[in-house]
Amino acid sequence: MNIHDTLTTFVEFFRERGHQRITGTSLIPPSGDPVLFTTSGMHPLTPYLQGRPHPLGRRLVNVQRCLRTTDLDEVGDHTHLTVFQMLGSWSLGDYLGSQSLRWGYELLRDGFGIEPGRMYTTVFGGDRQLGPDIESQRVWSELGVPVELTVEDNWWSNGPTGPCGPDSEIFVWTGDLPPRGTPTTDDRWVEVWNHVMMRYRRFEDGHLEPLEQPNVDTGIGLERLLMLLQGKRSVFDCDLFEPWTRTLTRLWSLDGPSLRTVCDHLRSGIVVLGDGVRPSNTGRGYVLRRLLRRTLTTLWHDDPTRTLGDLPPELYEHTVDLFGQDIDLPHVRDQLCVEERRFRHLVERGRVLVDRQLSRGPLTDDDFRYLHDTHGLPRDLVLTLLTGQV
Repeated sequence: MNIHDTLTTFVEFFRERGHQRITGTSLIPPSGDPVLFTTSGMHPLTPYLQGRPHPLGRRLVNVQRCLRTTDLDEVGDHTHLTVFQMLGSWSLGDYLGSQSLRWGYELLRDGFGIEPGRMYTTVFGGDRQLGPDIESQRVWSELGVPVELTVEDNWWSNGPTGPCGPDSEIFVWTGDLPPRGTPTTDDRWVEVWNHVMMRYRRFEDGHLEPLEQPNVDTGIGLERLLMLLQGKRSVFDCDLFEPWTRTLTRLWSLDGPSLRTVCDHLRSGIVVLGDGVRPSNTGRGYVLRRLLRRTLTTLWHDDPTRTLGDLPPELYEHTVDLFGQDIDLPHVRDQLCVEERRFRHLVERGRVLVDRQLSRGPLTDDDFRYLHDTHGLPRDLVLTLLTGQV
């Protein structure tokens, strides 16, 4: 299934079951929200998950672009991404988690054609406060899908206090048949869909009380789903990334991890710029700046003449079309090139300053503070210069 087929199948499945599609929002949360970026499909729905009536009703479905920095150091492997699209469905005090699990199984099996024998699930196994999630275990048993019980891995919360509850994750086998092991013992079981049963509220003293409006929140990453549906071993091998991998391998000779890092970070940078963020030394702008500088550090490691100015318009157009952004592409390109020039100048100046400090002996914490506070050289850049990566 290609991108369009996958999106259509998901959205139409839930619309046929009474869900209203809501428009995915920007990566930038509303004013007053303390987080830097939208990290999940449920994030923009927080007021409605807490009880405010949604104007479109109790059953919702959407496609939301998200950005997560928690896995930034993992980017470069086969499955982790910085910016991605989350397919989501919600019950706002309507149907229960058991119904959500049954629909999830039906969609994966009949809508996406995933063989039941390639599925495994994990379910909350209980802790000192609550017993195991018997309801979810019963559903999976009736459907004939094996279950592994965990504790921390199947308890969802949005922080130390607030709404929380057990979740059930659906995994798909990606190795040779027959499947082996369980999701926690064999990483060839790849998580594809999480169903959160938001049943409780945790208070500051740690105790739990049932929510007046229990909800169900599900999320499935588009890129990872496409990888599974297209039989690929990496999200970067599916059609969604094909223009990136095809073009960048022609432009620059990069090893596998470097190619995946550059693909992810440049694609993410374009989307973040498209949502109105500009590079800076704080907040969202610093996240963007870090993505672009990690990209340039990777590119310049083998060849300092490489430049983002070589990126063809095709990559910009493909990315903003995929994420539904209506932006001035030449302006986005100019922003990338300006940031590249700024970083190149900083690297050239930094080499001189670091060499000067090194002439006095190994760098100390005071030297790192001096280079940062006086000359604007971040510690990670100084370490990069020390290791000769740029």
